[in-house]
Amino acid sequence: MQQRPPGIQGPPPGCPAHGNLPLYGPQFGSDPDGHYAHLRSLGPSAPVDIAPGVEVELVTSYDAALYILQNPASFVRDSRRWKALNEGRVPEDSPALPMMGYRPNALFSDGAAHARLRQAVTDSLSTVNELQLVRQTQQSADYLISRFSSDRLGQAELMADYAQPLPLLVFSDLFGCPPEIGDRVIVGISGIFDGTAGADQVLGEALAELIALKRRRPGPDLTTRLMEHSAGLTDEEMLHQLVTLLSGGTAPLSAAIGTGSALMLGDDWQAGLPVEDAITQVLWNYAPIANYAAHYPTHDVELGGRVLRANDPVVISFAGANTDPRLAEHREQLSAKAHLAFGAGPHACPAKDPAFVIAVTAVETLLNRLPDIEVRVPFKDLSWVPAPWSRSLVAVPVRFTPRTVTPTPAQAPQPQVAVPTPHRVPSPAPQPAATAASRPKPGLFSRFLAWTRGE
Repeated sequence: MQQRPPGIQGPPPGCPAHGNLPLYGPQFGSDPDGHYAHLRSLGPSAPVDIAPGVEVELVTSYDAALYILQNPASFVRDSRRWKALNEGRVPEDSPALPMMGYRPNALFSDGAAHARLRQAVTDSLSTVNELQLVRQTQQSADYLISRFSSDRLGQAELMADYAQPLPLLVFSDLFGCPPEIGDRVIVGISGIFDGTAGADQVLGEALAELIALKRRRPGPDLTTRLMEHSAGLTDEEMLHQLVTLLSGGTAPLSAAIGTGSALMLGDDWQAGLPVEDAITQVLWNYAPIANYAAHYPTHDVELGGRVLRANDPVVISFAGANTDPRLAEHREQLSAKAHLAFGAGPHACPAKDPAFVIAVTAVETLLNRLPDIEVRVPFKDLSWVPAPWSRSLVAVPVRFTPRTVTPTPAQAPQPQVAVPTPHRVPSPAPQPAATAASRPKPGLFSRFLAWTRGE
């Protein structure tokens, strides 16, 4: 009988009778690597409970994961094939449904439908200027740092104060959101990740307004580029692609920024190594998207002595595959980009280059603005979010010498208010002034834009 590695005592009370290892809860969160090690001892894949009452086959072998990701003929992404869901065996309120349920976007499409949607996304993303993206990220970073840098105690919590909101500001800017819509986009997507009731409706309504606005008044932004693509996306398709970019881009980026910052500030980090090395190490050893990319075999497939049944979900453990011990002997020969943190094959992340730029710039800016910043808890003692989907730190408490951070002249908009700035919708015709009581309280994006103007 195989022994479980230290830290894994077996399924906690309440797990299904079949005894699958649960990939959620405090026990998993306290030792995810131990769980992956145990699962690897069972073969290239093994059954797990990804949520209560939801069984999937989890692939922890690098070679097996690569085989599935690069074999779209036998493994497809359309979750309408999900047998257990179609037979009513998945709880209606399962937290797995928002992550695995079908949506009409590139992520859950195959064949020609996938190619059409993906091409629209990749072509639109290719127009993003890297230098401009760096400036946008620095500006967002400076604003967030300014909100806690003058704290008289010189303390902050980097996940909530910095890593989590930063990608939201960058994406709202990239999408060309006017202030009020940008505020609601941030509230909506943040609420979805926090499990706030009605958050999906808030996000959907805000993005629908943004799409309608860009139909009327196109701008030099990602929303307009996606809208004007030759694929001719409908408004519904536009909305789902924007949701995919937001959900697939912001949470993993937050995790990478937080983990990368904590890694570089830890005692074990070798001084002098560049930020790029830290982010690359995060992508290898702490994959921000830990377990995802459910595939559905089109027929029974034998893999490492197990039979993967047609239409039963096969989930890729990017975290498990990247840390597969069998890679150790070849690691030096592998490219630094050979990790699977961004996936592989036809569904590989189309935004991996911009994502890397944002993560590196965010960590660099933090270290430059607060040069004596240090973590208050050793990296090894930091806690991980006890969820299967992402590898993200719960909190990164830091201390530093208090200082004031203000927008530099190069970042502040030029005074020609009559000329639309690159990422803002032209001002509408003057309207009657609203009273202070009737005006909604400015949200994060509104306050950020006001700060860039020195207000």
